Amino acid sequence: MKKLWRCSVCGYVHEGEEAPDVCPKCGAGKEKFVELTEEEANKIYASDRTNDIHMELVCLADRIVQLCEEGIKINLDPPCVSAFTKAKNEAWVIKQRSKAEMEGHMKKGKW
Repeated sequence: MKKLWRCSVCGYVHEGEEAPDVCPKCGAGKEKFVELTEEEANKIYASDRTNDIHMELVCLADRIVQLCEEGIKINLDPPCVSAFTKAKNEAWVIKQRSKAEMEGHMKKGKW
């Protein structure tokens, strides 16, 4: 496993044998990076895929909202508009649930 380094200024996580000379996110120098422990690194590696899945769910929920808005605009009939409105609201819940889960991951060091 490669070493992981966290920028103490912005939280960016770098993978490599050494910390980068400059943080790609905030521009802080190499001295602002701290090497993560094996336990901290394992949390990050273990959560990588689930974080990606949550991000994809957020994107899919956004797409559902767009489709529902199009269906609402077409306004075929009241039951159809009602179905699109409900789906749009449900997509918001899905999106927020995944965002909240990702926030929980971040608070637990699961970047």
